[in-house]
Amino acid sequence: MITTIFEIHISQPLLQFGFNQNKIQQQVEEWLVLSLFTDGQVSSGKAAQLLGMTRLDFIELLWRRGIAFIDYTAEELAQKFAGVYKL
Repeated sequence: MITTIFEIHISQPLLQFGFNQNKIQQQVEEWLVLSLFTDGQVSSGKAAQLLGMTRLDFIELLWRRGIAFIDYTAEELAQKFAGVYKL
């Protein structure tokens, strides 16, 4: 995989939480992919692939971070319920 190097500055107080270069890289990549997913730019499958995990693991990550996997509008949700009640 081709990578690009960015320089970031971390304030000293954050280092007391156990951050090191690897942890920071992992957190930044996770944040970027979660942002892409929540903005609708990538699917859950693509997001999982970008993070090197299974789709199920990605869905679990969303749950741990409090991010909705399925984010229906009120109208979409009403349509879904209407379909269920027709049975």
